[in-house]
Amino acid sequence: MNRLFVEYPKCSTCRKAKKYLEEHQVAFEDRHIVENNPTAEELKEWIGRSGLPVKKFFNTSGKKYKEMELKNKLPEMSDEEQIALLASDGMLVKRPIVVEDHRVLVGFKEAEWTFED
Repeated sequence: MNRLFVEYPKCSTCRKAKKYLEEHQVAFEDRHIVENNPTAEELKEWIGRSGLPVKKFFNTSGKKYKEMELKNKLPEMSDEEQIALLASDGMLVKRPIVVEDHRVLVGFKEAEWTFED
């Protein structure tokens, strides 16, 4: 199975998630979210597969999100505009993200992280 783990290595939640994957011997391809930011096309596909609204893909606790006052701006933006914004800067994207053939996980909630190979 192809499994992509999208992370920001300095993020403590990402480090916990990666440790969890390694401890549970879950195979994955690692991707640095800032060095290799998801494209708008990837994000559109992942959002569709996740079943979550676009807003759930924003790192709402991040410095950039707050500096840009996105809490107030996002409701006025279309999904397409929000996806383009996410694709413009990896620091705006909630992480970690796990992309599998049949699902996409956003953020690390250990109870939701069950894997089969």
